[in-house]
Amino acid sequence: METAAAKTYNIAHAFIGEIQYEAIATKKCLERVPEDKFDYKPHEKSFTMIRLAGQIAEMFEWITVTCTTSELDFAKGDYKPIEPTTTAELVEHLEKNLATAIETLKQTSDDEMMKDWTLKNGEATYFTMPKVQVIRSFALNHIINHRGQLSVYLRLNDIPVPSMYGPSADEGQM
Repeated sequence: METAAAKTYNIAHAFIGEIQYEAIATKKCLERVPEDKFDYKPHEKSFTMIRLAGQIAEMFEWITVTCTTSELDFAKGDYKPIEPTTTAELVEHLEKNLATAIETLKQTSDDEMMKDWTLKNGEATYFTMPKVQVIRSFALNHIINHRGQLSVYLRLNDIPVPSMYGPSADEGQM
């Protein structure tokens, strides 16, 4: 039997468990996005429900991009957001990006995690920070923030909000 002391952990390994945990709550939320509410938005400045949900599903890919590149320059890309036509497509996109992120993290060393990563748009640099910090703030915290917004969209449409870090008003247990 292998003891905890005998296991070797690195920074990326620590993120895998956290990402898997956050993905459970994220998937519960995305599974509840009804196709007849894809165009719903609570305010004229807000994303539609499907655009917000799509961005959340896409954001797990940011972990892979962070681990495998040194920068993202919006001026050099031709990014187009996903446009799922069904809830199942939305969830499949999340699952694909999650699986790729986990496989990438398994291959990412501590040395790589400490290398700088830059987000920019042409000549404008938004930030440069170690990849470990980018994954925590720009990816994971960002996913959690948008998932919170999506839970409000669900509530405003009388769609049961799943438990995430504890019971919700709709689900008494986790």
